Amino acid sequence: MISTGDTLPDATLIQMGANGPEEVRISSKTKGRKVVVFAVPGAFTGTCTTAHVPSFMRTKDQFNAKGVDEIICVAVNDPFVMGAWGESTGATAAGLTMLSDAASEFTKALGMDFDAPPAGLFARSKRYAMVVENGKVTALNLEENPGTCEISAGEGLLDAI
Repeated sequence: MISTGDTLPDATLIQMGANGPEEVRISSKTKGRKVVVFAVPGAFTGTCTTAHVPSFMRTKDQFNAKGVDEIICVAVNDPFVMGAWGESTGATAAGLTMLSDAASEFTKALGMDFDAPPAGLFARSKRYAMVVENGKVTALNLEENPGTCEISAGEGLLDAI
């Protein structure tokens, strides 16, 4: 599992662009930059929609003041769902980047995947938030339970940096 001090594994994620889905290398998002990456078990799910995404919308200016270039939300959902979720929550308008890890490639490379068959979730991401500086993890807050959003919320990550 990824830890503080580790280099982020590279992977191709997908975002909705003006003309449809576009591939994005995570390395191109992090090279020479300070970014926040937070992940959720699923778009449009309860805690993710009502707590996690809004926490980063609320704290975006505080992260900007700490030199964060971009805040990226990752979920194991397709890019169309991530685009619609970004629009419906206001996250896209607030300047958050919504990235799809549809095949769970990035999530598995981090060792952050889990299954919750009763909820219909397979190869989904654990709930976490991290600061990545020039590709290296400098802070990582992982929730013990994917149903809670405390240390991985925007405020929780701000406390860690």
